Amino acid sequence: MRKAPYEPPAQSVFGQIVDAFLMLALVLVTLYLPLLLKLAGGGTTTRTFDNPTWETLGQNPTMAAQWEKLGFDPTSAAAIIGVKFDYSFSTVALVVTGVVIVGYFVAMIRWSDKEYRDVIAERFDDSGPAR
Repeated sequence: MRKAPYEPPAQSVFGQIVDAFLMLALVLVTLYLPLLLKLAGGGTTTRTFDNPTWETLGQNPTMAAQWEKLGFDPTSAAAIIGVKFDYSFSTVALVVTGVVIVGYFVAMIRWSDKEYRDVIAERFDDSGPAR
């Protein structure tokens, strides 16, 4: 006896529109919340140079030539070279992010267990060849 093909639950057009706006809102919150809570971007560190030369700025002759082609001398380039982005990160924030991502996928699999089992049974049932 062959099982009936899996039919996913039907969703109305209104439901699809609500889902689309909900996903858009979740993406915006996900992107902007860390910025609003000042959790993203470590900022910059600025190093000042007394009497800058290309050597003290860590520039080799080829690099210095390129700076000069752009119209910079060691003094004007020092303001750009001295600004570095802070790449430090929080281990706690990294672990929390990992736990949230893994938790999300575990929750999705648990909530969708019946649907997953129906689809797998339809495709890989032993009663006949796979389609």
